[in-house]
Amino acid sequence: MQLNDLWFILIGVLFTGFFFLEGFDYGVGILLPFIAKNDTERRVVINSIGPVWDANEVWLLTAGGAMFAAFPHWYATMFSGFYLPLFLILLALIVRGVAFEFRSKMEDARWRKTWDYAIFIGSLLPAILFGVAFANIVRGLAIDDSMTYVGTFFDLLNPYSLVGGFVTFAIFTLHGALFLELKTDGVIRERAKAITRPAWIATLVLIVVFVGFSFIDTNMFEDINIIQIVALVVTVGALVFAGFNLFRAKFGLAFIANGLVIVGVVVLLFSSLFPNVMPSSLDPAFSLTVYNASSTQYTLSIMTVVAFIFVPIVLMYQGWTYWVFRKRVTLNSHLEY
Repeated sequence: MQLNDLWFILIGVLFTGFFFLEGFDYGVGILLPFIAKNDTERRVVINSIGPVWDANEVWLLTAGGAMFAAFPHWYATMFSGFYLPLFLILLALIVRGVAFEFRSKMEDARWRKTWDYAIFIGSLLPAILFGVAFANIVRGLAIDDSMTYVGTFFDLLNPYSLVGGFVTFAIFTLHGALFLELKTDGVIRERAKAITRPAWIATLVLIVVFVGFSFIDTNMFEDINIIQIVALVVTVGALVFAGFNLFRAKFGLAFIANGLVIVGVVVLLFSSLFPNVMPSSLDPAFSLTVYNASSTQYTLSIMTVVAFIFVPIVLMYQGWTYWVFRKRVTLNSHLEY
């Protein structure tokens, strides 16, 4: 295995970790206006992710930084071609982060309600736009021989990518509902529990549509490999297992299973791309690959050493954080947000 291949895998791992962890953050933010009926309940919902939401976003920063250093041409083409969607994601994440910190600074009800809706919008937009972006990459983009995206913003809003956006929205909403069922108590827990089954049905339908659409509108399954087969089996099996446990009221197992669905989808997308990182719809010869889009071997070697030293430290710290804040948040808890 070459270092180019290794870093493609590592970036896939980073995005998998981001979607698994930040997925339930987005889900909680999306559900906030619907699952909490007063300020105290909203504070309980926000406090359920309060200690971890910013650490979860580090996975995205690390994935972006790794992409920039390991595959600068991939980074440049994607961030120029997806300029407006990525700008909207960045703006949403900034507003969301500010909302978490600012909502408790004043007792005024309108002030807090405004920031609560900022959390909702700041969670909703990334949940949809990340799915749109990755679906477009898998489908192929109008990239010319200079590694430049020559399409328009509206070319990105095709039916396939929009279905991909709805898939990530549904998965993250289900992930957030399951997290709230495990992390809260009382009336909020009951409301979260009531949302899980409809959210699971929506997720099931949308994933089936997305897979079927992938056969029609992409080359995802044209040269199918063993990793794709395993990822697809894991995704379908985990989704069925999640639904089975939902109807048995085994929400912990359902949460783990839904996490495996996220892992399976990301692995399926990345394994379908390899060795491409951004396929060209104009000419396969124009596609960006792990070889023509990468940094030098010397750069990749240094990055590999640094990653193997510091990534385990970060993982241990984040695991410790989740352990410290493992208890349920109740209406009687000390509320900060």
